[in-house]
Amino acid sequence: MTSDESEIRRAHSNWIDAVNAGDLARLLPLVTEDVVFLTPGQAPTGMEGLWSHLMAAHQQMQICCTSELEEVVVIGEVAYTRSRDALSVTRLAGHRMTVYRKQRDGRWLLSRDVHTLSGAA
Repeated sequence: MTSDESEIRRAHSNWIDAVNAGDLARLLPLVTEDVVFLTPGQAPTGMEGLWSHLMAAHQQMQICCTSELEEVVVIGEVAYTRSRDALSVTRLAGHRMTVYRKQRDGRWLLSRDVHTLSGAA
């Protein structure tokens, strides 16, 4: 495993931990300034939109996301991951694809995110 792949796996794990904690202070350093999130049934949004949805959800219920990385692909200064996620709210499950961008300081930050989480049987 390359150092870039290890760093992306660490960033992914930190992201999931911060989402589960509802911790904006831990999420902000993990994303690029122009981050875009794609969610079924909603317009693309930046960090503000994600944060408002996340806070509303955390106020109404317990959130627990698990995410198993199945693939990490690094191409120069851009990388993407494919993972199998499960989100316990009312039990949602699906797949996610995330694009990371390497920063000048060597950190990998989340740049784009799309998921297919929906009601699971």
